[in-house]
Amino acid sequence: MIKAILVFNNHGKPRLSKFYHHYSEDTQQQIIRETFQLVSKRDDNVCNFLEGGTLIGGSDYKLIYRHYATLYFVFCVDSSESELGILDLIQVFVETLDKCFENVCELDLIFHVDKVHYILGELCMGGMVLETNMTEILTRYDEQIKLEKQERNFLANAPAGLAAAPARAVSAVKEMNIPQKIKDIKLPDLPSIKL
Repeated sequence: MIKAILVFNNHGKPRLSKFYHHYSEDTQQQIIRETFQLVSKRDDNVCNFLEGGTLIGGSDYKLIYRHYATLYFVFCVDSSESELGILDLIQVFVETLDKCFENVCELDLIFHVDKVHYILGELCMGGMVLETNMTEILTRYDEQIKLEKQERNFLANAPAGLAAAPARAVSAVKEMNIPQKIKDIKLPDLPSIKL
């Protein structure tokens, strides 16, 4: 099971963090710093697997990472996950981001965090891997983008109609002239009752 997914730059600034176990905000920041210290000091020619830091589970968990240009992609997993499978998952994640943003860079992760989280949500949820087929992920991403465009188009064309709706409702009530209608109601004569 995946415990956390972290993406940070060469200077340790987090660009994406997704924790699948509850940690306080301070603990999350400490985990990010500790993970960066563990991963960044490793040579490029060594294995991409190492034991998790003390804050994220120690030897019971593994940090699996890939370093692309200015970004580190780190998955913290338990012993039930395959190291090579997670390396492949990182590759799928990065390639999907690359297709969606046309040569993804650090700024894309900063300015399109909602889209990055959507892609990550298609990839895994709740610490479990959902989809590893990049074509399927891209199809779902394209469908989401189409829905967002339809919603924007609807809202762009709707303000005149939606904004005018309360005014039309008020004028319709005024045209009804309710006080006069109440006066015009003819009630039948009630029989008089003698006591």
